[in-house]
This record gives sequence, structure tokens and C-alpha cells, in this order.
Amino acid sequence: MEYVLIVFVVLVLVVLASCIKIVPQAHAYVVERLGGYQATWNVGIHIKVPFIDRIAKKVLLKEQVVDFAPQPVITKDNVTMKIDTVVFFQITDPKLFAYGVERPIMAIENLTATTLRNIIGDLELDQTLTSREIINTKMRVALDVATDPWGIKVNRVELKNIIPPAAIQDAMEKQMKAERERREAILRAEGEKTSAILVSEGKKQSVILQAEADKEAAILRAEAKKEATIREAEGQAEAILAVQKANADGIRFLNDSNPGNAVLQLKSLEAFAKAADGKATKIIIPSEIQGIAGLVKSLTEVGNDTNIAE
Repeated sequence: MEYVLIVFVVLVLVVLASCIKIVPQAHAYVVERLGGYQATWNVGIHIKVPFIDRIAKKVLLKEQVVDFAPQPVITKDNVTMKIDTVVFFQITDPKLFAYGVERPIMAIENLTATTLRNIIGDLELDQTLTSREIINTKMRVALDVATDPWGIKVNRVELKNIIPPAAIQDAMEKQMKAERERREAILRAEGEKTSAILVSEGKKQSVILQAEADKEAAILRAEAKKEATIREAEGQAEAILAVQKANADGIRFLNDSNPGNAVLQLKSLEAFAKAADGKATKIIIPSEIQGIAGLVKSLTEVGNDTNIAE
């Protein structure tokens, strides 16, 4: 009897231990009682009724990522391509997730494929290749509305790869190559144009600078010539002034010395001889060469005749 009692107690303890459940973080347990939904257990310790309650489904509440295989789609201009998608979703209601749809991941995959075909069918090839963000947004909205009754929220949808046919890929590569060559030719032409403009500007600046230098040199030469002429004129004026001053000083000296008649006659003869040696063709000799007045008059006429002859 004692052994039977010990075995019974051990079995009771095992059953009670199995009825104690701990729900970890970011998880939820859907509990059924006698085949019907009973409750949803969140994080913490829970106790179920033995042999009556059971955990029907363990649900992960973290955001999950599903990468679906490439799906064939046809564009509006009848180009067949393959597109694979990545869906980011999160379970928000464990009860709806457990009882809403059978095999929810497969349901999301099929729903993604049909939604993608509907969206791509309204776009041409070029629009499909350049409108990823628009396609992602449309798919996320459509999937989120469709999966809401299943307790699933679609957070993001991304087009992972867009694979056009090989012929289209070759044509696109040739087009890209031609576009690159065109841009290269444009850049080269713009570079040559810029270089030619810079060379012309350099020559223009050089001519302008040379002209300005010649102008400055001509001005400096003219100013130097002007200065030399002024200096020469001033020198001649000073020389004439010095000669006149010397003559005046000589006359003043003669007046001061009060020369006699003999000296005056001698000086008159010297002046007459000098006048006779000049270029004058007409010489007037006064009747009284002894007189100073007659000598001065004779010299004046000689000077006037000389100027007329020249």
C-alpha cells in the first residue's frame, strides 16, 4: 500500500508540475478548454486545469520576416519578369492568428503574389523598374487590409529583386552603354569648349596687356621728350640771359671806366673788322668813325642787313 501511495503522490506532483506554465517574453499561448477557446496567456506564470485545458498554439509576437520565391508577373506592355518580395509582419492578435486562417504564411505568400500581379499589370516595364517605392507602398496597404482579420499586421513590403528577361537585360545594358558614351562625348566637348574659351581669353588678355604696355611706354617717351625739350629751352634761356648779363656787365664796366676817345676808336675798329668778317653783303661806314653814335648806328644796320640776307 505504501508503494502505491508513493506512486500516486508522485503522479499527482508530476501532473501539477505539468499544469504550471511560464510564458516567455514576446510570446503568447492560446489555451483551449474541452476543444473550445478559453484564454490567451501573456508573459508570466499560468496554471491550467489538468486533462481539461490544453495549449492549442504558441504564438511568437516578434516582428517576423518572410522571403518569398520569385513570382512571374506580366507588365502592361506584355513583358514577363520575375520579382521576389520580402514581407515584414507581426502578430497582433494571437486568437485571430490561431483561428483566422489555416497556414497563415502560405496565405500571405499567395496574397502577395496576386497583389503583386495586379499592381504590375497596370505598369509598363520602365515604370516597374523605377517605381519600387510606389509598388512597396501599394502592396503594404493591400496586404495589411487583407491580413487584419487574421490578427496579422504587415509593417513593410520590399521588392528584393526585379529580374527582366535576358533580351530585355541585353537591350538595357546596350542602352546604358550608349548613354554613358553620350555623356562622355558631351563632357569631352564641354571640356574642349572650356579649354578653347580659356585660351582665347588668355590671348585677349595678353593683347590688352601688351597694348596697355605700349601705351604706357609711348606716354613715358613723350613725357621724357617733353621734359628734355623743356630742360633744353630752359638751358638756352639761361645761356642767353647769361650772355646778355655779361654784355650788360661789360657795358656797365666801360661806362664806369670812362674810356677815352682813343680807346673808343680802337674798339670801333675792332667791331667794324668783326662785322666785315661776317656774312653781311652790305656794310655802311659812317663819316665820322670816331663817334660812338655813328659806330652804334653802323653796327645796327649791319645786324639788320644780316638778318634780311639770311
